[in-house]
Amino acid sequence: MLAILIMETIKKVSVHGGHTGEFCLHAEDTLKAVIEKYIREKFFWIGITEHCPPLNDKLRYPEEAKAGISAMSLKKKFRKYIAAVNDLKSRYACRIKIFTAFETEAYDGYIDYTRELIKTHRPDYIVGSVHHINNLCFDYSREIYYKTAASLGSLDIMYEKYFDKQYELIINLKPAVVGHFDLIRIFDQEYEKRIRKKSIWKRVVRNLMACRDNSLILDFNTRALKKGAKEPYVSSTVLEKAKKLGVKIVPGDDSHGVKDIGTHIKQGITILDKAGFDTDWPLPEIYSYT
Repeated sequence: MLAILIMETIKKVSVHGGHTGEFCLHAEDTLKAVIEKYIREKFFWIGITEHCPPLNDKLRYPEEAKAGISAMSLKKKFRKYIAAVNDLKSRYACRIKIFTAFETEAYDGYIDYTRELIKTHRPDYIVGSVHHINNLCFDYSREIYYKTAASLGSLDIMYEKYFDKQYELIINLKPAVVGHFDLIRIFDQEYEKRIRKKSIWKRVVRNLMACRDNSLILDFNTRALKKGAKEPYVSSTVLEKAKKLGVKIVPGDDSHGVKDIGTHIKQGITILDKAGFDTDWPLPEIYSYT
């Protein structure tokens, strides 16, 4: 009974949520419908974090290329996305706190490109995510995941390159939120052993320390559970080290439509509460444009 009462007093939030079919081909529903579902689910605050548009046609997601949607068209749609979030933020201000944000990529040219997007669109914050290694979107499918690993020589090397790219992103962009920290394990059944290998683990610790030193928040991404993973991103081994280092962490449902809203958030909150993290959730550091 006490555990239930504690859970009821912890506010539901999502630091990384709100992909929608209105602005993302691998999501569903309208932005308005998604926000209204967050309200019905009694979320206290949310970050709407749509993917940034691709730098060029070669870097589109596979479904965007298949649909024949150009990078230029996606950039125009992104402008509409930012305007839509800002409008709904104002309209629903008395019912939920909304942050206008977006999720980065990490392919060739992404640093200057992301800085330009920030300057142009003035988000509240960004989620720093890595989905690409050598410009291949490794998490899109199991086939591409292992194809990427083979092109690099091994899964171990792919992990190393992932965490090196993530460190580069952290140091150069200092995103308020680091998305799904250990996404690289997505299709790896032996990730628990692999991530503790010396060459990989030292990179994990380095990146966690960089997050701590720059006051960044880790996204505790519960969408992994929806997709059949044993645990969220961040995995328990990394989570334990993050706690020891004093890294901040906040739940994110990484929703891709109305049916995803709040998926496994209570489970995520329970894990973080038991691990001793601050459940009076720290807010992401908001950009100042003055």
